[in-house]
Amino acid sequence: LENKAEDLLDLDPVPQTPVFDMGSETRTEGDAVTLTVTPVGLQERRGSNVSLTLDMCTPGCTEPYGYGAQLSPRDQSAQEYLRQGTHILTPAMLHIRAMDDQSLQAEFYETPMNFVDPKEYNYPGLVRKNRYKTILPNTHSRVILKSLGEDDFLTTYINANYLKGYGGEEGAYIATQGPTVNTVGDFWRMVWQERSPIIVMITNLEEKNEKCAEYWPEDTVTHEGIEITVISVTQEDDYSLRVFTLKCGGEERSLRQYWYTSWPDQKTPDKAPPLLELVQEVERAREEAPPSSGPTIVHCSAGIGRTGCFIATSILCKQLRTEGVVDILRTTCQLRLDRGGMIQTCEQYQFVHHVLSLYEKQLSHAAEE
Repeated sequence: LENKAEDLLDLDPVPQTPVFDMGSETRTEGDAVTLTVTPVGLQERRGSNVSLTLDMCTPGCTEPYGYGAQLSPRDQSAQEYLRQGTHILTPAMLHIRAMDDQSLQAEFYETPMNFVDPKEYNYPGLVRKNRYKTILPNTHSRVILKSLGEDDFLTTYINANYLKGYGGEEGAYIATQGPTVNTVGDFWRMVWQERSPIIVMITNLEEKNEKCAEYWPEDTVTHEGIEITVISVTQEDDYSLRVFTLKCGGEERSLRQYWYTSWPDQKTPDKAPPLLELVQEVERAREEAPPSSGPTIVHCSAGIGRTGCFIATSILCKQLRTEGVVDILRTTCQLRLDRGGMIQTCEQYQFVHHVLSLYEKQLSHAAEE
């Protein structure tokens, strides 16, 4: 089970945040320790030299949304930080900031991760529904699958959260893990239930180990009463586009899947253009989708790292066009309130700054012409 936590490896062999792994944990200090992933194990490590980073990231932020949960003072302050965090950047500030690794690191590490305490999900059989056992959907915003008659928690569960879009637009996106062999049926139930017009997939099927099951057919397949048929496949430079027809209960819909494969080499800012192009392409497709359409579904492997970068970039491009400024910290905080760990590493946080800096240059260049 040498499962590496999500997409860190693509960016940097030593992840900059404590990301909870299947068995071991890599840290800034490089003091790799073996960690049995139990809430208690994490609590006990609070006194260590990485306690600051861990404190922000320790699962234990129970959601303060009507569960009557008593938040510890630290969890309370983490929630408040995420609700209030802001750093508005003008174009000039953005370009300088994108190059200032130290300031970005400081900002990234101060921002709480808001991971879920695994104790929130104490249901037998749930393990098979999660790709990484410590990356779980925050309870207040999780996607609930309508169960087929029986009131069974497992049939309603999928590791996915609704995320707000630009200007607080409700349910603009769904962030989810890459489907596993066990959850392909649940994934398609969600696509149909939510009327999603677009799936953005930002991972290869394998990178050192399995990152995502191949959940779509070569030509046609039926999952949970939903018939999925491939209509066309187009190969672009950095992604492929599949257009599907979905049929269920006499209704027929169209679905587009953008499969972006050029991420693993993304260690440098010069990889910003392909991501920016994908964001814009997905935005165009979104505008052309039927008005009854639901959220855009975005996934990588764990559904927090690259997924967070894509959704944040999407929101921030709109903010830049609309307001002429960006607030990358604010957007990160808002995403993490709804799904812990969004934008998972410091490199990813820097990368989002590079992408926005590039986008601003493109916009002002176009304006001059």
